[in-house]
Amino acid sequence: MSKLMGIPTDLTASDCWNPVTRLCADVADLVLPNVGRLECRPVSVDRATCYVPPEVWDDRAGYVVVQIDEALQEAIVLGFTPTVNAETLPLRSLRSPEDLIDHLYELRQPELVRSSVSLNQWFQGIFDGGWQTVESLLSPSELRFARWKGSAIDFPRRAKLIDLGIQLSQHSVALVIELRPQANQQTEILLQVHPTNAAFLPPQLHLSVLDDANNTFLEVRSRNADNYIQLQFSANVGEQFRVSIALEDARVIEEFVI
Repeated sequence: MSKLMGIPTDLTASDCWNPVTRLCADVADLVLPNVGRLECRPVSVDRATCYVPPEVWDDRAGYVVVQIDEALQEAIVLGFTPTVNAETLPLRSLRSPEDLIDHLYELRQPELVRSSVSLNQWFQGIFDGGWQTVESLLSPSELRFARWKGSAIDFPRRAKLIDLGIQLSQHSVALVIELRPQANQQTEILLQVHPTNAAFLPPQLHLSVLDDANNTFLEVRSRNADNYIQLQFSANVGEQFRVSIALEDARVIEEFVI
């Protein structure tokens, strides 16, 4: 068993109940971005089974069982199950809370990571779907930020709308990428994120570059009144990397290869 506050995931005490008695009301579904609904089911300290009503057997990302000790005002996560097909769920059949983290990640991963984009083809004028000209997404007043200073040559560059769902409310952002070939089969890469229908980016928007082992090696975040953020680095031919754009609990990852 694990104390709820010790589980390193988006699931927190305030998400599933506040106060503890909310779980006892038989209504406890938690919406996780890019995953779905996670059902939180309560049991008392003297129970060996958990009741799961038929109306929640479908359209759930998983079922978390939480033991409620009303006398101590304490809640402990006993475990989870990915599916349910009966009203009575034996507690002995639950998987560990730690397994829940892997389960949720597996559900999110296919929706977060896009198919790999071959940037080397950009030098040949071949661009993947969704990548538009920068001029089609950004206004003329914003275009001056989307080029290297002093560039005399038009290097390949494209922009793509990034959807972070409700986290951005009425705002949307564009990821801009510009490439510059260098010696020794290296390519210099400029990444920028711009607002597309607002003057400034939302604060605490993260732009990160991840290596092929998913480790972050570059990162920048927006402040108040930032009209763009950027990162610049070099990569070798054949090298893979990922670009992550995140705000609060929402994240989109684009995958690239040089």
